[in-house]
Amino acid sequence: MLLLSSMSLILFLIALALVGVTILLGKKSEIDREKTSPFECGFDPLGSGRLSFSLRFFMISVIFLVFDVEITLLLPLVVGYAESELSIWAAMSALFLLILLAGTFHEWGEGSLDWKE
Repeated sequence: MLLLSSMSLILFLIALALVGVTILLGKKSEIDREKTSPFECGFDPLGSGRLSFSLRFFMISVIFLVFDVEITLLLPLVVGYAESELSIWAAMSALFLLILLAGTFHEWGEGSLDWKE
């Protein structure tokens, strides 16, 4: 028990010394408004926070998330191929892909997939 507590104390003191050395030797930088402001993908972070946001950008990101989730739903079909009958596996795969294809055509028909304005 004495060995464990002494090792813990030594490790704590080493960590404290490393933090102290980092603080002392760390690079001191001037506070600059440009460097301390967050970067927001082309938006001006110093301007008004009430600027209009492109709804098309939002729709594309939601569509990306939907297709990303669809990929994770397709993976069990591949893994379950060996344990299931071929006809049931083919029917389930075809049904799932048909639903995905119908959703894609619906998004295309309403104009969500149009990149140009």
